[in-house]
Amino acid sequence: MKFLATITSVLLLLAIAGNAQTNRWTPELQLKTRMVGTPRVSPDGKRVVYTVNEAMMGPDKSEFVTQIWLATTDGRENFEVTFGEKSSTNPKWSPDGSAIAFTSNRKDNKNNLYVLRLNGGEAEPLTDVKSGVSNFEWSPDGRSIAFTMADAKTEDEEKDDKGKNDFRWVDENFKMTRLYVIPVQKDANGKREPRKLTTEDYNVTGFDWAPDGTRIVFSHTKTPGANDWTTSDVSIVEIRGGKVKIFANTGAAEDSAIFSPDGKSIAMTVTDNPPRWAQSGLIQIYSVSGTPPKTLAASFDGQPNLAGWSADGKRLYFSEAKGTGTQIYAIDVAANKIEEIKATSAVYTGIDLNATGTMFGFVRQASDSPPEAFVASVSNLTPVQVS
Repeated sequence: MKFLATITSVLLLLAIAGNAQTNRWTPELQLKTRMVGTPRVSPDGKRVVYTVNEAMMGPDKSEFVTQIWLATTDGRENFEVTFGEKSSTNPKWSPDGSAIAFTSNRKDNKNNLYVLRLNGGEAEPLTDVKSGVSNFEWSPDGRSIAFTMADAKTEDEEKDDKGKNDFRWVDENFKMTRLYVIPVQKDANGKREPRKLTTEDYNVTGFDWAPDGTRIVFSHTKTPGANDWTTSDVSIVEIRGGKVKIFANTGAAEDSAIFSPDGKSIAMTVTDNPPRWAQSGLIQIYSVSGTPPKTLAASFDGQPNLAGWSADGKRLYFSEAKGTGTQIYAIDVAANKIEEIKATSAVYTGIDLNATGTMFGFVRQASDSPPEAFVASVSNLTPVQVS
């Protein structure tokens, strides 16, 4: 009887060990896990787009492919809107909510701009570039899209790539990123011609349209090199004439400039002067008229990531790390007081405020739940899972 009990115990332990073996987290399982990103809520707050990244593994293919999904903000409806063997990424709503623009490498493996009208039909290409679109934003009236793109390779570089003679020296032969604008509608000849807005010898890193659509504020560095983030300044370019004016160029690094809803102010993050690699930063508000900037209260971690202005322009939303999680804050501009509006033990990424300043989209993960797409109203920030 003792021998039988021993054998039974051994078999039970082996069964438990085998079950643990099959349920453990492995690199193979991680590759099979789909990841979500860039949730963005429509201007009317009723729908949300986000991306799903999935590993495509087969006998002759092994790569990650990203597609765009569309859901209602109550989480009841959820479906895929782009398909194919190539990725579609970075979806953004048109100002009227009737369409989304996105980037895709479906042609020649280079990122181009596409517009998908949600009342039906196929996605329409807006650009056919030699380099690749990196980021973009709709104009406030929805008639144009501004985008950034790195300078194209030379003919010799293209030949080297085809001949596999494609070694690179680090931090040499930089390709500057420029700012362009392109109309959404075709001209009388059935074409769309992108127009370059920045020709100066610097690298554009981010930008934002003025509410009236006449100007774009943008940040730029001396080069795309990793060490040159300390040279970040902010300028404004006029859409019609292309005239560029330096707006903020102190010894600090200015970045992430965002126009206020009335177009009279610009908020941005500003580092210590001179910048340190510890990157302690503050939020400053500059008047477009040129009066001295207002420095807002220091955040908890000194690493504020601007999300946007409230619809009435009275508050600014930002996020930053706190402990092992992420917190979302609002700062009262007039009172210069910070309020913690989301205090939970979770990590939030891809935080995006919709065009009307009414709802957030974000990816949330916690110790007991994987990353998923969520939306939340700015009034209470109660998360609703949509993916």
